[in-house]
Amino acid sequence: MPYIDWNEKYSVGKKTIDEQHKTLVALINELHAAMSIGKGKQVMSTVLQRLIDYTITHFSTEEKFMIKYSYPSYLPHRSEHRNFVDKVSDFQKGYNEGKLALSLEIMSFLKEWLVDHILNTDKKLGSFLQDKTG
Repeated sequence: MPYIDWNEKYSVGKKTIDEQHKTLVALINELHAAMSIGKGKQVMSTVLQRLIDYTITHFSTEEKFMIKYSYPSYLPHRSEHRNFVDKVSDFQKGYNEGKLALSLEIMSFLKEWLVDHILNTDKKLGSFLQDKTG
C-alpha cells in the first residue's frame, strides 16, 4: 500500500501540475517503500537527490504559470517552495555527513508538507489558473 495514495482530491485542475504532483508522490512512496523493507539507507541519498531535482523542476513550472498570469500570491507561494527545497537539502546533507538517518519523522514531514501544500496552496493556484486559462 502506498504511503501517499493519490486521488482526485489532490487535483488542482491543471494537467501539467497534477502530473508533476503524481511524480512527487511516487518519489516519496519509493523512499517510504525502501524504508519499509529496510533498504532506506541504500536509497535515501539517491532518492532525495531525485526528489530535490524534480521538485525544483516542478516548482519552476508552477512559478512560470504564476509569473505569466500575474498570480497575486506569487511571493509567499515561492517562499514555501524555497523553504521545502532547503529543508530536503538539509536532510540530504545530514544523511551524507552521517548525522541523519531516514526516519518516520522525515517521511512524515515529506508527506504532510506535500499534501498540505497541494490541498491549500496549490489548490488556490489551480483555481486562479482555471479562471485565467479555462
